[in-house]
Amino acid sequence: MQTLVLSTPSRLVAGLVLLTVVTIEVGGWYLTKVTAGRVPLTDFQKAFARAGHAHAGVLVTLGLVCLVLADATRLDGALGWIARLGVPAAAVLMSAGFFASSLSPGATRPNRLIAVLWVGAAALAAGVVTLGIGLLTS
Repeated sequence: MQTLVLSTPSRLVAGLVLLTVVTIEVGGWYLTKVTAGRVPLTDFQKAFARAGHAHAGVLVTLGLVCLVLADATRLDGALGWIARLGVPAAAVLMSAGFFASSLSPGATRPNRLIAVLWVGAAALAAGVVTLGIGLLTS
């Protein structure tokens, strides 16, 4: 049986990503308060809170998988970092975009901070495209 050993960059990113899971847990706790009616939000704000929480959880999980895959490529330097950090950065930026763009009391549509969501989407695309090409060419 072969033992998997992560590269130093992947191990560092994985450690940091795992620490962010606590913030996702706090988001889940917040959503239980919302669902119980203890936090008054508009339907729009509830939808964005759920979307932010879901994106964080899914993208953190995908980000951890991408670290193992990045180590299976020949990517190094800037491309190696893009492949390793694109998805975890998207997890932070996209969920922050959902939450920050719906913060105003009584909001029924996103404010200008929705741009953070789109920066996260760009990070996600850069990370998965770089990693996908890296895997196909290794």
